[in-house]
Formats: sequence, C-alpha cells, structure tokens
Amino acid sequence: MLQRKRAARPVGDFSLYRAILRLPRQTKRLVAVTADLIMIPLALLCAFAVDRHDVVPASLSHLALFPTAVMFSVPIFARLGLYRAVVRFMGSRATFAVVKGVTFSLLPMLAVAGLLMSEMPWSVFVIYWAFALIYVGGSRFIVRSYLQRQRGTGEQVIIYGAGEAGARLAFALSGGQGFVPVAFVDDNPSTHDTVIHGLEVYSPQRLPQLVDYLEVPRVLLALPSVSRHRRQEILNSLEPLGVHVQTMPDLPDIVSGNARVDDLRDVDTADLLGRDPVPPVLELLSHCISGKVVLVTGAGGSIGSELCRQIVKQKPRRLVLLELSELALYTIERELRQVIAAHSFDLELIALLGSVQQRLRMRELMQIYEIDTVYHAAAYKHVPLVEQNMIDGLQNNVFGTWHTAEAAIEAKVETFVLVSTDKAVLPTNVMGASKRFAELVLQALHQRNSPTRFCMVRFGNVLESSGSVVPLFRDQIRQGGPITVTHPEIIRYFMTIPEAAQLVIQAGAMGEGGDVFVLDMGKPVKIDDLARRLVKLVGLTVKDEENPDGDIEICYTGLRPAEKLYEELLIGNNVAGTQHPRIMRAIEESLGWRKIHEFLEQLQLATQTFNCARAREVLCQAVAGYTPACRVEDLVWQQRERLVRPAVEAGKVADLGRFVSEKLS
Repeated sequence: MLQRKRAARPVGDFSLYRAILRLPRQTKRLVAVTADLIMIPLALLCAFAVDRHDVVPASLSHLALFPTAVMFSVPIFARLGLYRAVVRFMGSRATFAVVKGVTFSLLPMLAVAGLLMSEMPWSVFVIYWAFALIYVGGSRFIVRSYLQRQRGTGEQVIIYGAGEAGARLAFALSGGQGFVPVAFVDDNPSTHDTVIHGLEVYSPQRLPQLVDYLEVPRVLLALPSVSRHRRQEILNSLEPLGVHVQTMPDLPDIVSGNARVDDLRDVDTADLLGRDPVPPVLELLSHCISGKVVLVTGAGGSIGSELCRQIVKQKPRRLVLLELSELALYTIERELRQVIAAHSFDLELIALLGSVQQRLRMRELMQIYEIDTVYHAAAYKHVPLVEQNMIDGLQNNVFGTWHTAEAAIEAKVETFVLVSTDKAVLPTNVMGASKRFAELVLQALHQRNSPTRFCMVRFGNVLESSGSVVPLFRDQIRQGGPITVTHPEIIRYFMTIPEAAQLVIQAGAMGEGGDVFVLDMGKPVKIDDLARRLVKLVGLTVKDEENPDGDIEICYTGLRPAEKLYEELLIGNNVAGTQHPRIMRAIEESLGWRKIHEFLEQLQLATQTFNCARAREVLCQAVAGYTPACRVEDLVWQQRERLVRPAVEAGKVADLGRFVSEKLS
C-alpha cells in the first residue's frame, strides 16, 4: 500500500548546506585531509582494541605504525585523486579509489612491522584495513548523503523507464538541484518491485496512484529507444494525470556529445503522431549524391538545412549551399563544417549568397562547380505572407524555379528535384497556386526533351519548421496563453523534418522525368486537438466553458485569407506505388511547353508592372482548380486601390490594373 509523501522540503539546516557548498575548493580539500589525519590513527587504534581487547599497544615499538600510517596514507590518497573528487558526485569509481588507497597505504606499515616488530599479530592489519575503509570511505559517503538530502528540495519527479537510460538519468539528477526522483515506472514486469539507485520500480498501472500519493507534478521519460507508437500510447496514458511530461535526449545526441543525459526537453511533437519512420532504402539515398556535386537552394531553411545534413552523410564530392539570408547561410555552413570535421569527411563545402531569380548567376555557378544534382528548396511558403506580398511570392516561387531549371539545363545538370507542397493541390491561395505553376513548368521542360531529369516531391506540413504552429503554440503556452487556432475543425498533415528530407532524396532518385511524387503523410491531425494535447503534456489545463478555472485558453481567430480547412495531396485519384512504401507517384495532367511559355510571358508582364489583378487572372488560367478564396490581399495593391478609388468612382480611371500599367510604362 502506497503511503502519501509530503512535497519535498528542506531537511536539516539548509543554511549549513549552502555554507558548505560555498567553501573554497582548497578549504574543502584541507578539511578532507584533516579528517583523514584523524581517521587513519583512529582506525589503527581500533584495530589494536579489537585484536587485543585493549587500546594500548603491546609494545612501544608498535607506536611507530601510527606515524607510518599517517605519513604514507595521505600522499597515496592524494595521488589517487581522492582530494580532487567532488563529494556530492562520488560514485563507484571513488569507492574503488578508497579501497585502492587504503590497501596501498597498508604496504609501508607491513614493511615497518616486518623489520621492527617480529611479534606483531598480522590480524591487526586485516582489522585496520577494514576500519580504515569504514572511516575513510564512510566519512565521505555520510557527507555525500547529507548534501544530497539537503539538495533534495527540488521538484519531485517520477522516471518512466527503469532501464540503463533511466538509471543514468536518476544518477545525473541526483547531482543537481532541480529535480528529486522519487520512483521508477517501467513496462517490463521483471523490474517491478526492484530497487534502482534507492528508488522502487512500479508497474505503469500504478502510475495514477503514484502521482496522487507522492504528489508528483512531473514525469520524465527515459525511453530513448522505444518506438514512436509505444511513446504515443504512453503519452495518451499520461494526459489525464495533469503532469508535466518531459523526455531525455535521444541516444545518438548523447553519444555524440551534443546533449547530456539530464538535458530534459518537452515531448517531441512527433511522438504525438505515433508514426514510426520507415527505414530508408540506402541505394536511393546515395544514388544522386555519393561522389557527386550537389546544389541545395534555400539551404538555410527548415527543409533545405535538413537536406544538407542528410546529403553530407552520403559523402558527396562537393556540396554547394545557396541561400538568400546571410544569417541562415552562416548558421548552416558553420554547423556542416563542424560535422565534416568531426567525421573527417572528404568533402568540399561551398556557401554562396544569392537569389534563384538571377538566371545568369545560377547558370554560372552550376557550370563552374559542375553541379550534378539540384535540390530546389528555395521558396516563400507562408500562406498569409505570400498572399500579402503576391508579386514577390510569384517572382520567387514561379520565376525562381523556372530560371533555376533553365540554368540546370544549360549546365547539363543530371537531376533536378523540386520540393513542393500539398497546398499546390486545388489551391485557394497564391502560395499554393505558385507552387503548382512551378510544377507545371518543370513538367513542360521535361516534355521539351531536356537532358536534365526533373521531378517534384509534394508533401504537407513539417513539424517544428519555421513558421509552423507547434513552435507558436509552445511560445503561447510559455506566455500563459491564449493559444490561437484559426478554426476548431481545421486539419493538417504532418511529418518530421528529417523524415521529409530523407523521402525527398529517395524520391528524387526514382524519378524518370516529369514525375510528381507524393509522400504518405499518415493520418491528418486536428490542430485543435494538437493544441489541447500540448497544454496537457506540460501539466496545465485548458480553460473553456467546461473548465472556467483552467490555465490556458484557446481562442479561435477565424481562417486567414485564402486558408483552407483541409489539405489534399493528390489531384484526382490516379496514383501508383513505388519501391518505397511511403512514396507514391501521382499521374496528373500537365501542359505543353508552348502553352506554359505563353503563361510565363503573361505572368512576367503582370509582375513587372505590379498588376496583381492581371497576375491572378493568369494564375487562374494556368493552374487548373485554382479558385481564389478572397480578394487580392497584396498590401501595396490594396493601398494603391484606396488611393485611386476616388478616380475610379469619378469615372476618370476605368480599371486599376490599366491605371497601374500606364503609370509604370
């Protein structure tokens, strides 16, 4: 039967604890040396008392053992590092050092006894050895126990996972001042009712009782190797308990030195999806990369930077990074150079500032660096921002793709992979329409018998990417709310950034030319449910009509201009499988190059004259299924419209688009 424990509180004189910690290191060492100078003679005195039942040695010559013991023991202890060890963090290595120190200090005493004391009983030395271990080691562990008990004023936590990772986490936390482990929970029945680091291991079925009786506000997951599906089941069981759930880093990060065992973080949102990644097909990963020269456009973005990380692992001959943002380029270049140095990769890394809209520049760099493969991730992807900056969105997403693709053809690039989006399917916004137009451009270029193999990879949202909802929700929760959700019924497909990048690379290797690949995104996620789960997993409650005293309120702000409730991945239902279980090949209609080129010329004229209305007309003609969900939201266009409206109403100007064109011409 579990007994209720009080919340952690100071034990003993906490001010003494802090005073001890603040002592200078030299003072602490002096205290340790002084204690040993007392303990060693005391251990020898006790040995005589136990052996002879008298504290007085049988002969005055025996007194020579006392200075011998002191004179040799302290230097030996110092040599073994006992005075450098931090008592609070002493573990098994320190225990072994105490045993070695006491044993080595016994050797000079045996030599003195052998030379001067023939009648000396050898049992005294055995007893002395035992007492010295108790006094020297015991004194240190008593102090360690006291300091750890005083340190135990932090927040009580339960560790889920009693394996090696859980034991290491409990030991790491025992040396800090933030959390106090009070129990383990583990799925393995063989560990139940055992004790690890002084903590009992319980069954997961008893977790609600533990949280209630021990008054624990936080559960730490120590499950670095468990599947995502099982992690999702565990998180589902923890949600109703009202505890803050955190997890230790993944084992690869710990092994590589990028994280410590006790670097706790909030639960990875990917665990909420419960979908385990499919192992990559190694041949597909390396096909377009190993030993080749690779260019990544938009290399500093969420997908672009992850593509670079995955590409480096496949050992290309040269990797060229192209990025418009100076800070983003600096950040990813610095990270990649550290990885290359750490693994001694034979790889040339080139970091270039530039825009994909500069066709001649793109052709020059592709020819000079002899590019074999292009991963085109440069794009403006934020739906409301592209809607409000329509001209620049079209210039970057449509013409940037066209100019980069034409440059690749002229430079005889082997493979060109476009990173596309599910918003290109039956788009209602400029961003989605521009990405679908970019797909059509590449399909038409393929029909032009291009020497470059073009393919497109279409997928939905990626978790934790810049501008995505998850980082926004986390920030809003930290600030105390409210969480802003556009609509209670809005759903989205999600995938982790590493999985998306791996699948993009593999899909690119399967392309025959003009292919549109669609990634299996799993089941769609309701954004409202995602927000509520994030609130519960930090130990808080949602404030609503049913729970007016909750912690975090969820506010529905309404769909943003051109935003859809649901996203699709396919135009129609004509799809074929591939050699990868999560990559499908979409069979969709495309336009010939002559027709696409006409649309490009018309769109170019509209963007050059900043005629948003005409640009939208061209998009509607070129992109089948594009149905704008709102008026033209471009901010400059709307401001100009407000200024010109009086002239339009007075009949002086018949059309805003014509007025703009005439003014600019």
